[in-house]
Amino acid sequence: MEEEDQAKTNIGGYNGRKGGFRACKFVFVLMFLENMGFVANMVSLVLYFMYVMNFNVAGAANTLTNLMGSTFLLSIVGGFISDTYLTRLQTALVFGSIEIMGLVLLTVQAHEKNLHPKKESRVEGGIAMMFYTSLSLLALGSGGVRGSLAPLGADQFDQKNPKEAKALASFFNYMLLSITLGAVIGVTVIVYVSTVKSWFWGFFISTVTASLGFVALAVGKPFYRIQPLSQSPLIRIAQVIVVAFKNRKFSMPENPEELYEIDEKYRVSTEERILHTNQFRWLDRAAIVSTDTEPEQWKICTVTQVEEVKILARMLPILGSTVVMNTCMAQLQTFSIEQGNAMDPKLGSFKVPAASIPVIPLAFMSILVPLYEMFFVPFARKITKHPSGISQLQRVGVGLVLSAISMAVAGFIEVKRRNQSNKNIMKPISLFWLSFQYGIFGIADMFTLVGLLEFFYKEAPLGMRSLSTSFTWLSLSFGYFLSSAFVSIINSVTKKVAPSKQGWLHGLDINKNNVNLFYWFLAIISVLNFFVYLYSANWYKYKPENIPDDIAAASKSSYSEQPKSVILESKEEKVQESTTEDQKTT
Repeated sequence: MEEEDQAKTNIGGYNGRKGGFRACKFVFVLMFLENMGFVANMVSLVLYFMYVMNFNVAGAANTLTNLMGSTFLLSIVGGFISDTYLTRLQTALVFGSIEIMGLVLLTVQAHEKNLHPKKESRVEGGIAMMFYTSLSLLALGSGGVRGSLAPLGADQFDQKNPKEAKALASFFNYMLLSITLGAVIGVTVIVYVSTVKSWFWGFFISTVTASLGFVALAVGKPFYRIQPLSQSPLIRIAQVIVVAFKNRKFSMPENPEELYEIDEKYRVSTEERILHTNQFRWLDRAAIVSTDTEPEQWKICTVTQVEEVKILARMLPILGSTVVMNTCMAQLQTFSIEQGNAMDPKLGSFKVPAASIPVIPLAFMSILVPLYEMFFVPFARKITKHPSGISQLQRVGVGLVLSAISMAVAGFIEVKRRNQSNKNIMKPISLFWLSFQYGIFGIADMFTLVGLLEFFYKEAPLGMRSLSTSFTWLSLSFGYFLSSAFVSIINSVTKKVAPSKQGWLHGLDINKNNVNLFYWFLAIISVLNFFVYLYSANWYKYKPENIPDDIAAASKSSYSEQPKSVILESKEEKVQESTTEDQKTT
């Protein structure tokens, strides 16, 4: 009975009275409130750049994609800090404060007309300094929050507990639902206020909702399971690479069990035992035991430490093969918005802002995500026995196929729109034609975003989960930067070869551009990228879910069974165990 009570209060090393969906409610509230403004700005800022800050079409698109790329790139900073120096909660609150500062500056500049560039002039001087400072703070703050918030929510579930493992899979679906519901309000209410009423009031609402969200996150502190800090993941990675290079001339042992590993009793709580794999065998040299080597850091690494680096290395092809999809998503926030601005925005007597058209796929996703969680996942579990219904990589693959289809459809819709505009510019086609490309991509994003977040979190070593989860946002970042590069390269190349000597994406008049050709270019690239992903996913080896107790209890290395010394350093302590027995040689 005593053991049962203890189990209830201590699940997976955590206090059982904390965590679970009760704690995640506060995370969901922040995701809902913060994404109202974040998504609204993501889809409408291109119009702010064009009509308030006097950017041209390509300049506005590139400025937005560079902003979004920087935001998601900086998530890696939040992930690194929350693994090593601050808890995930502290990291989210610190970077949340920075995000609020950026929104305040953006709001002030939108309100003061003397802080806008004069008509036909470029952004420069003090105006440019304030403009780019606000965007930089916004990128740093939003990025840092995204690098720590998803892992904070996922930490509330213990993967070793079967019930909590299923709940973890559900967490990522409900996280997407929270983001989607916030985005629905953002692209309707906030976008309408920004584009029809006043940019100042739109940014002001974004600032208030985000501030309320971070207050809610802080209020939930007593309910959270807080993951203890670990050694810097970058140092652990560097140690393996450096020691493997030092030992490059050593012969590899035929039996992997001869590689160095430590007993479970010496292992700290932030490190889990990972079994040896045969991929990237050259890294195993970091764990080779020699007779004259003391088991010290920077001289020898454990098999677990080597496997941590192997896991991250195996993730890189998956990360790389999802970048193109996010390049496609960038077009829905730039050129598709510009398309919508040249279409008929009327729904009966109501005039719909072009930037609000994503509400159609978002509303669809708001219905589809709960249906997916309540019906598809339980049905698929019965067949596959997988906690998530289907594997994370299968889910990502579905999204990649749909993203290619979305770009192909977008090209045909643009041809129809431009032809009608050239016939009679006063009678453009309806804005709701864009719902096809948005709807298909919305479903693609539902599969891919959740699949990547769950994949990078579950597969990551225990002390690197924030850093690894940030790979999802890193893929988004590279996608936005690649979009900017594609726009510049396509413009440069087509300017030289086109008879008109004009690039596909030049000037302010979208009717004189060839956005459809750019969409089809991305569709072709997406198809080629899908085959790269298939190879990468087939090659990837999943980390074992759990290590059997008999393996975990016994050391598989003869060297580590009776060590002469075991040295293990955490952030604040160093444990050393010596015995009088002779050291065994391998």
